Amino acid sequence: MNEKGLITLTSQFSLEKTMNYIETLLKKEGFHIFTIIDHSINAKKHGRNLNPTQLIIFGNPKTGGTGLMQENQTIGIDLPAKILVWSDNKGTTHITYNDMQWIANRHYLTDKNRDAINELNKKISEICTKVSQYITENQ
Repeated sequence: MNEKGLITLTSQFSLEKTMNYIETLLKKEGFHIFTIIDHSINAKKHGRNLNPTQLIIFGNPKTGGTGLMQENQTIGIDLPAKILVWSDNKGTTHITYNDMQWIANRHYLTDKNRDAINELNKKISEICTKVSQYITENQ
C-alpha cells in the first residue's frame, strides 16, 4: 500500500478503451456506475487544457458502502469508490484507485467491516489489473 493510499497501474490501451473495459467489468461484478466525470472536457469548457482524465464513480450500497458508513459516516467522503483513468504528457494511459484498507484506516473502521473492505479491495484491484493487462475472460 502506498503511504497516500493510491495505487497506479499503466494501461497498454487508450483512455477510451480502458474506461470501457473498466465499466464493463464493474457492471459484471455487480457494481452500480453512479457517474463518469470527464475532467478534461470540463477544463476545456473553461478555456483550460488538461490531458485526458476521467473518473468513474461506482459502488454497491447493498454489500459495501452502506455498512461501512453505518460504522463511521465520515467514510462517506471517500465513498462511493472511484477509479481515475488518465493520460500523461507522453500519451500513456494510467489507472489510479484508492487502497480501501488505507481508507478504512483513515476512518478508524474496526474489524467489524474487515471482510467487506477486503472484498472491495480485492475486486477493485482485480478489475484494474485485468484492465491494465487487458486480460479477458477468454484467455
